[in-house]
Amino acid sequence: MKLFGLIADNILRNPVRSLLTILGTMVLVFVVTLVWSILDFLNAATATRTSNFKAIVTERWRLPSQMPYSYAATLKEGAAREPGHIRPRDAMCWSFYGGSLDREKRTRENSLFAFALEPPKLLTMMDELDSLPPDQHREFAEVVRRLEQNRQGIILGRQRLEAIQKRVGDRIKIYSLNYRGIDLEFEIVGLFPPGRYDNSAAMNIDYLTAALDAYQRENGQPHPLADKSLNLVWLRMQDTAEFDRIAQQILTAPYYSNPAVKIETASSGIATFLEAYRDLLWGMRYLLAPAILVTMALVISNAISISVRERQVEFAVLKVLGYRPFHILSLVLGEAILVGSLSGLVSAALTFSVVNYVVGGIKFPIAFFGAFFIPSQALLWGTIVGAATALAGSFLPAWSACRVKVTDVFARVG
Repeated sequence: MKLFGLIADNILRNPVRSLLTILGTMVLVFVVTLVWSILDFLNAATATRTSNFKAIVTERWRLPSQMPYSYAATLKEGAAREPGHIRPRDAMCWSFYGGSLDREKRTRENSLFAFALEPPKLLTMMDELDSLPPDQHREFAEVVRRLEQNRQGIILGRQRLEAIQKRVGDRIKIYSLNYRGIDLEFEIVGLFPPGRYDNSAAMNIDYLTAALDAYQRENGQPHPLADKSLNLVWLRMQDTAEFDRIAQQILTAPYYSNPAVKIETASSGIATFLEAYRDLLWGMRYLLAPAILVTMALVISNAISISVRERQVEFAVLKVLGYRPFHILSLVLGEAILVGSLSGLVSAALTFSVVNYVVGGIKFPIAFFGAFFIPSQALLWGTIVGAATALAGSFLPAWSACRVKVTDVFARVG
C-alpha cells in the first residue's frame, strides 16, 4: 500500500508534465480507437457467416453490374425450375437511379441517388431495417406502406433531407445522370430511421419501370439502359448448404447467358468491393496503427526518463531505507502504467460517447456503409493499449532507476 501511495504522490509531484503526458496519450489512443473501430467493423462485415446470411447475384464480367430486369423474376426464385430445386427464404432486387435536383448545376448537396426496389423488402431484406425495435418498426412500416401506395413516393435519409433543404411532404424533381432523358418527380413520403441510411434514398421500382416504358412509347425505341436496369439481386439463405444448392441452380440455368451472372455471399461481395480500398486499409492496419503505438511508447518513455533523471537522489535514499531494486522497478513502472491505462480508458470512453451519441458515427462512406460506430470493446482496447505502451516505453527508464548505485549518487551530491 505504501508503494501505491508513492506512485500517486510521484504522479502529482509534477502536475504539468503528468497532464501533458496524459493529454498526449489520450490523443493517440483516440486515433487508434477510430482506426481499429473501422477495421473491426469491416472485418465483421467481410467475415463468412454460416447461417441466415445473404447472397448477391450480379453480372459476371462487368462493373457496375447491369442485367436485364427480365432476370429478376427467376433470380428471386433461385432459378428453381425442377421439382427437386429449392428457393431462397427471401429476395430483393436493386436498381440504382440518381441525379441532381438542379438541371444545370450539380453539387454534392443537391445530388440524390436512390435504391429502386419493391417497398416491402425494406422491412425484410435491408440490413438493420429488418431488425428495428418494435416502436421504430411500426413507424417505419407506415412509411413503407405510403411508398408502396404512392408510386411517385421517395424515402430519404435524415441528413440527405437536410442537405437538399426539403421536408416530408414536399415534391422534388430529379434530373437523372444515369438514366439520361428520364427525369422523375417525387413526393417525399417519409424518412429512414436514424443511423446507417442517413444519406440514402429509396424509391418504388414500379415508377422506374413505368418511366422506361413511357420513354419507349414516346421515342419509338427503348432507353439505352432498358435491358440493363437490374443492378443487384439479394437472396437470403438459411445455411451454406442451401447457398451451394441455389448457386448451382443459378449457374446452370439456361436463362442467364447474355450477360452471364455470378453469385457470391454478401461478405465476399463486400470484400471484393473493398479491393479498391486495399492499399488504404493496409496502410491503416500495418503502418498507421503501429506508428501511433510506437509514438505513444516514445512519449511515455520520454516523460518517465526525465522523471528518473530528476529523482536519482530519491532512488538512492530509498535503497538506503531498504527498498530493493524490484520495489523501485515496480514504482516507476507503476507510475507509467497507471497514467497510460487511465488515459487510455478515459480517451476511449470519451471517443465512444462523442462518436456514437453526439456525432452520430464516423462518416467514412465506403461500400454501403454510411457511418461507423465505436464498439463497446473499445473501452478495453483503450485501457490495454495505454497500459501496454506505457509498460513498453517505461521499462528501460525503470531499469536504469533500479540500477542506481548509492555510492555514485552521494559522491556526486557531496
